[in-house]
Amino acid sequence: MINQIFVEKEIENHHRVKSILERFASLSPIYIDHYGELFNKKNQNFRVQKSFPNLILAKKNDGHVLQAPKNFGIGDAYNFYFSHMYNCLYDCDYCFLQGMYSSADFVLFVNYEKFEDEIIEKIKQLEGRKVTFFSGYDCDSLAFEKISGFVEHFLPIFEKFPNALLELRTKSIQQEPLVFKAPIQNCVIAYSLMPGNIAKQLDRKAPSIEKRIKALEYLAKKGWQIGLRFDPLIYGKDWKVLYSDLFEDIFKRVAKDSIHSVTFGPLRFPKEMFKNLVKLNPESKLLSGPLTIRGTKMTYNAEIELEMINFCENLIKLYVPEALLFTCRGDF
Repeated sequence: MINQIFVEKEIENHHRVKSILERFASLSPIYIDHYGELFNKKNQNFRVQKSFPNLILAKKNDGHVLQAPKNFGIGDAYNFYFSHMYNCLYDCDYCFLQGMYSSADFVLFVNYEKFEDEIIEKIKQLEGRKVTFFSGYDCDSLAFEKISGFVEHFLPIFEKFPNALLELRTKSIQQEPLVFKAPIQNCVIAYSLMPGNIAKQLDRKAPSIEKRIKALEYLAKKGWQIGLRFDPLIYGKDWKVLYSDLFEDIFKRVAKDSIHSVTFGPLRFPKEMFKNLVKLNPESKLLSGPLTIRGTKMTYNAEIELEMINFCENLIKLYVPEALLFTCRGDF
């Protein structure tokens, strides 16, 4: 999976770096001054690198906790996100990361304590008010857990602050350390989902939808709060039948009281990012579909978007209270 490991010299003695290198004893690390030397190089081919990615262990110096985009949230007035890692193990057709970054290498920021400090500072600034922190913007929150130990580190932190909600966005069926820990009610395990037939075509390298549903079903029975993320909604042949079957399958297998929130949003890309995606994937049927420029985004036309959102919203309301439904039109 990992072609080569690079380590910033400044953190070569960091305990987290040493632990990760022990897991890759067969690879001799190469030491560099700054991850940008590799990650930000011009004339890289994202598609080629995706087959043989490197792992870069780095220190994040700023931007540890950022304001979430407008129109993105699950009920709280204060929303932030943080990215301990850049890039994802999976290779989904619609993933904006391939249009955002020139490199497919994985960058793991090991200075979790700095993220922790800034998260706690935000919580204290908003003392007494509910605030949500989203993980899984620039990576999958759980897929790299056996190497990163990210979730294991951050769950005890949020356990101390019940007014702060942590969302872990994932497509992974990796469940450690969740299955070995008593659930905390201010953590939502949020699964990205779409009809299985569509996922087979678009969610390259990701676990199947059936495996994801089994994973979330198991965690729900363990007592974890589950988020259902139907974002993006994908338009195509028989989409109404496919989404109807998906919703019926999920809601008959997962208890209502385990569902924290349900979100759905249209397929959307910033215009410049979309151009990069098309260059990388010129034969993509998804990117050549019924998309149009609306404002600053490339997305479905307003009629298709409204039809999909209304259809899905009306169906989901048959299974869960309307208060748990949120439409996402932000840039996540």
